[in-house]
Amino acid sequence: MVEIRGFHERDLDAVVEFSLRAWDPVFASLRDVLGDPIFFRLKPDWKAAQAEEVRVSCTSDERDAFVAVAEGRPVGFVTVALNAFNERMGVIEIIGVDPDFQRRGIASQLTRHALDHMRRCGMDIAALGTGGDPGHAPARAAYEALGFTLLPSARYLKLLDE
Repeated sequence: MVEIRGFHERDLDAVVEFSLRAWDPVFASLRDVLGDPIFFRLKPDWKAAQAEEVRVSCTSDERDAFVAVAEGRPVGFVTVALNAFNERMGVIEIIGVDPDFQRRGIASQLTRHALDHMRRCGMDIAALGTGGDPGHAPARAAYEALGFTLLPSARYLKLLDE
């Protein structure tokens, strides 16, 4: 059984720790797609950067954060920005689930919780983003199953010779 509740400061270390484990294969996929020269130019220390992003998002006064709790500890989290772009749009900024608890529908529960929160706060559009590489395929499938519409875009990268 999973309970979703508001984020508490005491959750932060656990959330950062499991999020880095959860995103390890995602960043490995990104590295495969980009190749080492571009990947390491963009992400010289992805773990430190990602840990800081999670810390900031979870503790920001401009975000609402929620955690999924199972077996007495946080096993998932989601952060939400409200009224993004002054358009009554809620944005799921970050979502992650402990790898030991993945494939149990926790990410979908967190997403539905975030959507309900947005509705209660008067938002009428929900947005989120994810990568197009193979490592993000499970996230894309989950979002599409929840009724999100993919907005196609293309972003190209090239390392410039020095």
